[in-house]
Amino acid sequence: MSGPRANTPSAAVYRRRRLVALGAMAVVVFLIGLALAGWAGSSPGPATSQPPPAPASTTTTVAPTTTTTSTTDPGLLPQTTAEPSTDPVTLATRLAPLWKSIQNDDATTGATIFFPESAYLQMKTGAISAPASDYQNRLVALFTMDLGTYQQARGTPPASAVLTGVEVDPSIAHWVVPGTCANHIGYWHLPNIRLVYSNHGTTSSFGVFSLISWRGVWYVVHLGPVPRNSGAGLLDRPAAGPGTPGPGGGC
Repeated sequence: MSGPRANTPSAAVYRRRRLVALGAMAVVVFLIGLALAGWAGSSPGPATSQPPPAPASTTTTVAPTTTTTSTTDPGLLPQTTAEPSTDPVTLATRLAPLWKSIQNDDATTGATIFFPESAYLQMKTGAISAPASDYQNRLVALFTMDLGTYQQARGTPPASAVLTGVEVDPSIAHWVVPGTCANHIGYWHLPNIRLVYSNHGTTSSFGVFSLISWRGVWYVVHLGPVPRNSGAGLLDRPAAGPGTPGPGGGC
């Protein structure tokens, strides 16, 4: 016996439903993929330890400390108006090489405090003829001859005569102005100081005829007296006891 026909969808309807389901599934899959991608991008990675940035460095360069000894010839430097000390103790220290030179008749030692030739040339060039020759043949030659005379006066043996002091009159130190005494350059002049010495308990003295300055330092320029007519060494005013410094004046 036949009953009523079942109400079944057609094939076309079935295909439409299938396409809709597939599309919905694709959308769901797409959304899930986006969600996973966003989660992966926002999740922090494993912590890593990074060194702190290095501080800016400052390098300080310190110049090494050096000690230099000047070897400049003072006579090549300009003159100054500085007045050298006339203190007797200071002068005795300054003239110690001269005393040693007198003890040993040694012109080389005495030359260390003899007026520099370079300074003499500054003072005399254009003022006198042949200043270099005058320096060597007159000043140095007289100083060398006088040393022998002073050595004989101080007695023998050399070591028995001991310098005990210097007698000086500070009031007779004076500035020789440029243009006088055939000099282009001025200088301080200290005439007729006295070297006081003891020999076997006896005190005696003799003079140093002329000290002049260069840049605030005393130098011997004449040991024995000048001018002189003799071609031999001369002794400046020998005396028993300390004697008296001076007179003043001169160049």
